[in-house]
Amino acid sequence: MATYECPPTLTDTQVLEFCKKGFLMLEGVVPDEINQRSLEYLTAHPDGEPSQILREDWFFNNVIVQPQVAGAVRSLLGPNFGLPNLMSNHRVQCPMGAQQWHRDGGWIQGPMLNHLQVFYYPQECKLESGPTELLPGSHHIYTKTRFMSHFGELRGTYYAAAPAGSVFLTVYSIWHRRSASTGSGLRNLLKFNYWRTVAPKPSWIEEPGFDPRTADYTMERPHVRDQFVDAFDNARMFFWLKGDIDNFHLMGGQGWPIPGRFLEDQYGYPGGIGSLRD
Repeated sequence: MATYECPPTLTDTQVLEFCKKGFLMLEGVVPDEINQRSLEYLTAHPDGEPSQILREDWFFNNVIVQPQVAGAVRSLLGPNFGLPNLMSNHRVQCPMGAQQWHRDGGWIQGPMLNHLQVFYYPQECKLESGPTELLPGSHHIYTKTRFMSHFGELRGTYYAAAPAGSVFLTVYSIWHRRSASTGSGLRNLLKFNYWRTVAPKPSWIEEPGFDPRTADYTMERPHVRDQFVDAFDNARMFFWLKGDIDNFHLMGGQGWPIPGRFLEDQYGYPGGIGSLRD
């Protein structure tokens, strides 16, 4: 497997936000000339898996290892992360109805982050173009695709409408679908994966003053989780990424990591009062 190494670009807070939402949008990070060249390439290669584009230096250098993209991947997957070996193009003719909600095949439930599912828009994708619709926090919800497909409009979803050259990273198991399009013309959306090659440990930029014991692990509302369960799962994923999952123990009830005025006095946080690891 080909690997890549570069400096990380995300901070503690940004990594925790990724654990909460399950995705990160990087708007307009690919240059316009590369977006245009990508569209020309996809017109000449209209198949659904144009993986040969990964061998084009202009594409590899400006999309796959574009500094902000690669820096975010490095922050989440650690050093010497594995590079994509398959490229898919979700090319659709608009207008078109919405897809069913689904997870892509091969998803694994849990706090682990051993790979990333990444999308690249070589052209502007407005709401009328049918952008990818994501359900924030759904990467923590165990539901098989056949039990999701009957859902229609869901509260609190995120439409990944973005300018040309935008790249968004997601947890592989996040609920998503192509939203309905009302416009016309072709919409291209390239999808690929990056891979972890090392055991998890803090691989991002250390943020002065950030304390994982007192950080806010809750999701913004509206969300579809039971009360406090979102905080439990977000904290679990963050501690897994820190390589500190063995010190993660939930006491439940009003214990850490639920929000509150007296975070420093909560029972159950690692190394604190009532910790199961004291």
